[in-house]
Amino acid sequence: QVQLQESGPGLVKPSQTLSLSCTVSGGRLSTPYYYFSWMRQAPGKGLEWMGAIGYSGTTGYSPSLKSRTSISRDTSKHQFTLQLTSVTPEDTAVYYCDREERTSGGDYIAGDYWGRGTQVTVTA
Repeated sequence: QVQLQESGPGLVKPSQTLSLSCTVSGGRLSTPYYYFSWMRQAPGKGLEWMGAIGYSGTTGYSPSLKSRTSISRDTSKHQFTLQLTSVTPEDTAVYYCDREERTSGGDYIAGDYWGRGTQVTVTA
């Protein structure tokens, strides 16, 4: 069974870079046609898709976050990482990683495995 586990700092100061990792067990980052994504949910708001990295290493980002977001992976460690630059208190949220099943053309089918989420608070 596939499991995902987020890790990273719970507190980040404004203007700093948030870095989170997701460790995947029971599955490979390079298996077609899975993508691994980051999502977040701020207090009182809905779930927001931030971006994803595909089985071949290609990345895609939400247009609203693209200028501040980077997703990378280390297949040897079975990890993929989110970096979000220039954070503000509005970036306070629970951050989740998940696995997405997609078609060979990259169209989303469903998210099938999720991490439990990690709370990140941006505060001075």
